[in-house]
Amino acid sequence: MQLLYSGYQAFEDLLTPARFAAKMALGMRGSLGQFGDWAMPRRMFALMDVFQGARLTHHRPAYNIHKVMCGNAEVAVREEVALDLPFGDLLHFVKDDVATPQPRVLVVAPMSGHFATLLRNTVETLLQDHDVYITDWKNARDVPASAGSFGFDDYMAYVIAFFQEMGPGAHLVSVCQPCVPALAAVAVMAEDKDPATPRSMTLMGGPIDTRAAPTVVTELATEKPIEWFEDHLITRVPMRYAGGGRQVYPGFLQLSAFMSMNMERHGAQHRELYQLLADGKDVEADRIKTFYAEYFAVLDMTKEFYLETVDRVFQRTLLAKGELLYRGNKVNPGAIRKTALLTVEGEKDDVCAVGQTAAAHALCTGLRPHMKRHHLQPGVGHYGVFSGSKWEKQVYPQVRNMILAMN
Repeated sequence: MQLLYSGYQAFEDLLTPARFAAKMALGMRGSLGQFGDWAMPRRMFALMDVFQGARLTHHRPAYNIHKVMCGNAEVAVREEVALDLPFGDLLHFVKDDVATPQPRVLVVAPMSGHFATLLRNTVETLLQDHDVYITDWKNARDVPASAGSFGFDDYMAYVIAFFQEMGPGAHLVSVCQPCVPALAAVAVMAEDKDPATPRSMTLMGGPIDTRAAPTVVTELATEKPIEWFEDHLITRVPMRYAGGGRQVYPGFLQLSAFMSMNMERHGAQHRELYQLLADGKDVEADRIKTFYAEYFAVLDMTKEFYLETVDRVFQRTLLAKGELLYRGNKVNPGAIRKTALLTVEGEKDDVCAVGQTAAAHALCTGLRPHMKRHHLQPGVGHYGVFSGSKWEKQVYPQVRNMILAMN
């Protein structure tokens, strides 16, 4: 499997001239005048548009959050790197024109094949009432080998370092896969009596205990021994990149796994995209194009982080069993006594099914009942928990109220 990445890159290189030609042809469409709007040319341009857009990219897209409504006022937003570490930045969405200090929130984003920009809607919504930071993970293929390794413990260490940089009184919102290391990081901070321990933690659609409600994802992660994952899914970054020679689980493989779960739907979406473009319905087409521009932006994970996550979170469920170690010491969620807990699950979530995230309540034995809340959101799948209208109108108020109560 060591040559898998090189083979993928060679295939992408072969398609580059064709995609470039399609892009150039699309750029010349305006010069055709009325002829460019005839039915046959529209179909040809639609086909070229879909073809040149159906490609993977490996660089983080822009967040494009330039302004947000705070109360009745529109406030400008700018990005500022608060802490730059080799495998990820603590990115701060700064609002200079807010007179009253707002609760500081760290959004702990997944490192699961996509960039943190997948949580753009989550961040934009939180910015209405909060001072928001995010774990802005870097693509492992762009991190030089001299930076060393990055494993599960390192992920936890980054979360702890980010909270220490933010200072006391912050809050945590974790989405999907990082709910386990995020909860574990809070437990370590609580046991160490770290003054930067967050005041609240919101865990959304995360695999705290995958045994509670198995899904296709958990079955795929447990049907093979961990050696199989290393032998079949780990490859080396080509030497043309800054991280050349680093062993990674490539984002293009993770995306393939995601798409295979709903291949019929993705095919239908691209057929619809073609038809919308052919019919001249550019506004409707842009919605689909925007989604896939984000979805096709992939991030490589280090070998260590990927294999340790599969092993510790999915195969051995160590946190749920009370057996997870951090730097050789056992993680004790029962040590959490002052950080309130909110868990959020989606009724139709087929990635982290109902019960997996709520399992956090049984682990946090040191929290009194009034410090624990659970919200089950009807009618949403995995992404609907943290993105879309029901997130904004029904889930977010639960998150906001928890943070406000503990601020």
